[in-house]
Amino acid sequence: MAEPLLAMSSDGCVRRLGGIIPRVSDGIDHDELYRLAEEQAGYFSAGQALAAGMDRSTLRHHARPGGRYERVRRGLYRLRHFPTSAHEHVVAAWLPLREAEAVVSHESALELHELSDVIPLAVHLSLPRAQRGQRARPGVRLHTFERPPSPSEVRTVHGLPTATVERSIVDSLQAGTAPEQVELAARQAIERGLTTPRRLRQAAAERSGRVRRFVEQILTGATA
Repeated sequence: MAEPLLAMSSDGCVRRLGGIIPRVSDGIDHDELYRLAEEQAGYFSAGQALAAGMDRSTLRHHARPGGRYERVRRGLYRLRHFPTSAHEHVVAAWLPLREAEAVVSHESALELHELSDVIPLAVHLSLPRAQRGQRARPGVRLHTFERPPSPSEVRTVHGLPTATVERSIVDSLQAGTAPEQVELAARQAIERGLTTPRRLRQAAAERSGRVRRFVEQILTGATA
């Protein structure tokens, strides 16, 4: 039997003798995946790609050298030509732990709030104690708490769930951040109207005596 004659029409459909074959969709919601990546500094997880309708073989195909995606590490990808940003290293660390309710905290939260001059040696993320079994990740420091940051202690900063200024200051102090950096962060936060002495005292109220005393010293000096 002779093969049917086929031709591409101007509307993007394949024409053949006796009818039209509609263009077949690949079933992938590329717009949704791009929207997610755009909100995440160009990054997306394998799970997000699968949720958008992409199978693993297609994902591997697009992540080949020269493809539209870059494979950053297992389960993490980036749009190849997406512009870089100052905080994308934080996004890359947080995204694989998104489903584990990770919150950017400690020195990394101070960095996002643009407080102090501290340069974190790793990305700090806080998790509920139930997630303490998470494997170690290069360049990431995980903190697990019986009482992780509550919804009232989390703000969205640069698109990331981030501990509030007050929680970031007391967490950093308790975890051993240089006291002069914590003091600088607290003074800057008060000067910029990002917090108040009352809110800082409340955040420190349930912490160790060392933390409470240091916060009080900072506030006494700030109001002197």
